[in-house]
Amino acid sequence: MMEKRTNDALNANPDVFLYPATSQINITTHGSDWYWAVTAVMVVSTFAFIGMSFTVPRRNRIFHYITAGITLVASIAYFTMASNLGYAAIPVEFIRSNPKVAGMNGMNYREIFYVRYIDWFVTTPLLLMDLLLTAGLPWPTVLYTILMDWIMVVTGLVGALVASSYKWGYFTFAMFALFFIAYNVCYVGLAHAKAIGPNVHRTFLMCGVWTIFLWFLYPIAWGLAEGGNVISPDSEAVFYGVLDIMAKPVFGAMLLFGHRNIDPAVLGLHIRDYEDPTATRRTEKSSALGASDNGVVDSHHHNGTNTAVAGDNVTTGAPTSTGTHPQTTV
Repeated sequence: MMEKRTNDALNANPDVFLYPATSQINITTHGSDWYWAVTAVMVVSTFAFIGMSFTVPRRNRIFHYITAGITLVASIAYFTMASNLGYAAIPVEFIRSNPKVAGMNGMNYREIFYVRYIDWFVTTPLLLMDLLLTAGLPWPTVLYTILMDWIMVVTGLVGALVASSYKWGYFTFAMFALFFIAYNVCYVGLAHAKAIGPNVHRTFLMCGVWTIFLWFLYPIAWGLAEGGNVISPDSEAVFYGVLDIMAKPVFGAMLLFGHRNIDPAVLGLHIRDYEDPTATRRTEKSSALGASDNGVVDSHHHNGTNTAVAGDNVTTGAPTSTGTHPQTTV
């Protein structure tokens, strides 16, 4: 006879979990030094991307601004982690014998930097906008891909903050979202980019493959750090830090280098600057046309009548009616 399965969620996740103010598995000075180094890389990259924006017209700076915003937000996040702030102490699911991740005095609480996920919640949609706008994808596809990205980040955060094995359920949701994102980038986006032209296709292929390859390494880092408690917080810092440098400053440099010969208008991004003479003339011309048409009635349709075209024996509409009927003589 089969044993009846019951809902074990409340037993696996009881109300007695304590989240103390201190943790035993933490970064050391080496980890903090590394976080400061990554902070410096992000800050320098931000200024570099902003500086590069001044080399192009304002209407062509959208990708410079997005890319600089990515590294700016990352700078704040890494400043926070380097200062040993923005974390929560979470009980580990797996107790290891390695002294670097074993805890102390029977206490096994690991330092989980939730500020890292706040960073990703802001920056990864911007990364996707950089990519998907480069491919000229329609806005519904862009927005839905960003929604899946938010699902990936939020479920990763919730999983990191869960002490029980239920964290792997959230990990599964995050992986599902990641595969959806990869499909939209590697298949849908690549097809759109190829249809636009060789420069766009080459830039998107280079940056898209680079990004998706790196993004599939993040779940490995999560499984070894927040998920499995295999590597120390210092090693976690190096793993995530290298990935973030590759996925943000290096990605940004590659993207902007590829965009040097791409007009945003080709991608469907028609941005007008008030100092653009062409845009000004177009505006004045449109205004003049609007004024000339205002209140003017086509003479061919005056009083509801249609006229024949001069020199032709063909009328352009129904015969003109006077509104009266012929009189009959009685």
